[in-house]
Amino acid sequence: MSHEMTQLKAKLAELSDWNAINSLLGWDQSSVMPVGGGEGRGRQMALMSKLTHEKMTDPEIGHLLEKLQKQAEQWDPDSIDSAIVRVTAKDYADATRVPTEFVGKMTEHINTSYMAWAQARPANDFKKVVPFLEKTVEMSRQYAGFFPQGAHVMDSLIDMHDSGMNVATLRPLFKSLREGLIPMVDAISKKQQIDDSCLAGPFPIDQQLTYARTIAEQVGYDFNRGRLDTAPHPFEIRLHHGDIRITTRARENDLGDCIFSVIHECGHAMYEQGVAFELEGTPLANGTSSGVHESQSRLWENQIGRSRTFWQHNYPSLQAAFPTQLKDVSLETFYRAINKVQRSLIRTDADEVTYNLHVIIRFELELGLLEGSLNVRDLAEVWHDKYTSDLGITPKDDKDGVLQDVHWYAGIVGGSFQGYTIGNVMSAQIFEAAQQKDASITPAIAQGNYQPLLGWLQKNLYSTGRRYDAPTTLKRVTGQDLSVEPYFRYLKAKYSELYGI
Repeated sequence: MSHEMTQLKAKLAELSDWNAINSLLGWDQSSVMPVGGGEGRGRQMALMSKLTHEKMTDPEIGHLLEKLQKQAEQWDPDSIDSAIVRVTAKDYADATRVPTEFVGKMTEHINTSYMAWAQARPANDFKKVVPFLEKTVEMSRQYAGFFPQGAHVMDSLIDMHDSGMNVATLRPLFKSLREGLIPMVDAISKKQQIDDSCLAGPFPIDQQLTYARTIAEQVGYDFNRGRLDTAPHPFEIRLHHGDIRITTRARENDLGDCIFSVIHECGHAMYEQGVAFELEGTPLANGTSSGVHESQSRLWENQIGRSRTFWQHNYPSLQAAFPTQLKDVSLETFYRAINKVQRSLIRTDADEVTYNLHVIIRFELELGLLEGSLNVRDLAEVWHDKYTSDLGITPKDDKDGVLQDVHWYAGIVGGSFQGYTIGNVMSAQIFEAAQQKDASITPAIAQGNYQPLLGWLQKNLYSTGRRYDAPTTLKRVTGQDLSVEPYFRYLKAKYSELYGI
């Protein structure tokens, strides 16, 4: 290892720790911080963001990269050091385009906006957040303007989360999904609807959390390097290779919400826990993109967690955890209930068939906001119209409409939602490849053994972290480029059997 590489890795390790401290402040804010701490936390996180940005844009990193990029011409292009130089160079170029002062102002604004949203949503008061969201849209345009401009203002924002994708590539993907999904939803809606009342409880929250923890351990989440807490909006956060946390929410009248949000976040966390330890302290020690990350949460939540095979093994333990509520509920009744398809208002509660329609709506609204063809003050009304036309259901209020997702109130507008749909599509593609390449996976799942699948994913996907971009990662894992065909095969096989369509 050259002297320059040693120096760069030392700086990157320090930067990783700074990022972790900032993330810890965010975890606390979203899980256990008292409401009164919002103003102070906003200042603290703004300061940390500025300091971290200064560390990332240190001219010495630029000088080291110049020397190392020349040295790297003689290295194996597939080596870890080559990947570190390549990824750091991109991150450094992106960071140096954004003034440190802007980073601090935007972080402080986003924290103020988040606290306003946290009060506005339960009060069903969209007007309260309109001025904050207007400023966020303005600052999002400013932020996009710091980067090389593509054909659309949102292209650079998409690239930050899903490198290699842009508005032009996503529009045909979303078009093909919409064309396939809307007829499927219409066909299902004409069939006899599934009774999911068995999930309504009441189910004591403490018992739900205890059972969800058991399921998390069973699928492979390592509690020696993680913890489970509650938060209004479930999330996973990585602080270090040995500290990768998840949160969930629980409602007494919805058994599925807690269980499936835990399995979902476990998918994210097991991805991060599976990153090779040798990548720790470098920018490679994370998932490669938003879409690939979401593919793992969706794979574990849906292809595994909502499968009949999973519950054939686990339903007896669930009945034992809730003997009064589930004693007269058959496995088949429960399985059908957790896979019920219905037009609904809440994205995070949506079933597999309707979910992507929620994402497509948000993507189109983001395009309008950033283009300037949609005003923030008109957003709630347009949201209502989109839900009526695309999902056949109209929100009765803004709480379950334009206020339901935290993303626009706690981050930049643009570039964050498309990863959910990319992840759904990839999840089926990756799981199909895993089953084809390792014949032991399917019978092991039937026995409640998820190690063959987890081991295959760790070896072929998780361990590489950010060494490869998303298209390359998917091609390495599946041998194929991104395709909607495995996703539609999965949906049609499952829901044809459930609904007879």
